[in-house]
Formats: sequence, structure tokens, C-alpha cells
Amino acid sequence: MQPDPGAPVSLTLTEVESLARAAHEGQTDKAGHPYAGHLAAVAAGVRARGGDDDQVAAAWLHDAVEDDAVTEEWLRGAALSDRTKGIVLAVTKRPGEPPEAYAARILATPGALLVKQADLAHNADPARLAALDAPTRTRLTAKYARMHTLLGLTPPGRPA
Repeated sequence: MQPDPGAPVSLTLTEVESLARAAHEGQTDKAGHPYAGHLAAVAAGVRARGGDDDQVAAAWLHDAVEDDAVTEEWLRGAALSDRTKGIVLAVTKRPGEPPEAYAARILATPGALLVKQADLAHNADPARLAALDAPTRTRLTAKYARMHTLLGLTPPGRPA
């Protein structure tokens, strides 16, 4: 079967990474580190957990819409698989959305749980949390533990 010459060419993972790094240029995480480090860690975490290219691409873009680095309209028109787009939209938090609804959308979207699991693993990394002030660390630790529970994942530090 020949490829459709009119079909859009999908972005490569290298292009998605470059796009994500550019979209988040100048942003930092809560500890003041370049935000691209978080994106790279989540993408590596997805790959280490057996994720496929669609999931790795989604990992690079997982915060892009939520952080206003790209618009949802841009994402919908991007040369990405429908699966990648669906995963990114599933892990994008919506203003005022209850955590239960957010978790349900992730669980209902094939491939999204693995991306969110890698995101949570990096966010809840004790070394990363140690760089934060005590009140922020306490608040985020509770938030991440609750999301682990809602997603049916074992929270960090607990036996599986």
C-alpha cells in the first residue's frame, strides 16, 4: 500500500521535542529549574515504562496546552497522531475541574495513564520535592498521593 501523498506528514519525536522545548522556553518549574527538564524526564519515564512513540510525543507536550504554551486549536491541527492528541488533551487539567473528573478522563483515554504515571513520578520525586519550601512540599505531596489513589496507582514510598 502506498502512502497517501495528500496526508499530512507526522512530526518526528525530535521535532516534537524541539517544539515542546521552544513552547516552554523561559518557563521554570517550582524550584526554578528550566521546565524542559521536567518534559525530558517525563518523556524518558514514558519510554522506560514501555511507552510507544505516540505516548512519548504526548509526554513532551503533556503540559503545553495547560501552560498556554500552545493552544488547543494548534494541537488539534498539528501533524500528530489522533492518539497523541487525545492523550495530551486527557492529561490537560481544565480550570475548576474536580480531580475525580480529571482522573476519570485519563483512565478513559487509551495510553494516557502511562503518561500521567511518568508525570507523577517525576513530580513526586523526593529529590525534586526537597528543593521546595516545606509548605509547598507538604501540599504537593498530598496532591500527588491523592491523584495516585484516584488513578489506582501505588503512591510513592508504599509497597506495590
